[in-house]
Amino acid sequence: MAPIPGSGLAKGLAVTLRTMTKKSVTAQYPDAQPHLPPRTRGVIGLFEENCTVCMLCARECPDWCIYIDSHKETIPAAAPGGRERSRNVLDRFAIDFSLCMYCGICIEVCPFDALFWSPEFEYAETDILELTHERDKLREWMWTVPAPPALDPAAEEPKEIVAARKTAEKLAAAQSEPEEGQA
Repeated sequence: MAPIPGSGLAKGLAVTLRTMTKKSVTAQYPDAQPHLPPRTRGVIGLFEENCTVCMLCARECPDWCIYIDSHKETIPAAAPGGRERSRNVLDRFAIDFSLCMYCGICIEVCPFDALFWSPEFEYAETDILELTHERDKLREWMWTVPAPPALDPAAEEPKEIVAARKTAEKLAAAQSEPEEGQA
């Protein structure tokens, strides 16, 4: 069967008319913040206390946009006759968000949970050089990191929590026994 001449034009106009009759919905972005999904990838926050300067995040970054500088400090021996220990101290931790492709590899490979996704996305700058965020700025983003999702209520309790609860109950029972004997 041969197509009717002008049927494509009629179909296109029908779609246009249907769209024109619908009420348009405009997001009033600066005034009303958008609702973001819980796993939104905005900016990376640094929890500096957990960073051991292992450099895994910088080595695994495909864009090489993480800059870390550190130095070693010697810690005196804890006991007499013991040996001194050395530890890495973080001097600089910076992420260049003009290079970052937001893949999240740095967050996944961090063994000490020092890096987290923050849903904040409003960090545009007029100068590209200001998109390199130093550790002070990355620390500020930590306040915007959402709490982790709740555990599944049907899941069994972690072994660590069970062991800690048993220990606490034993200590409470041991402390209450002498009190009962005195009364």
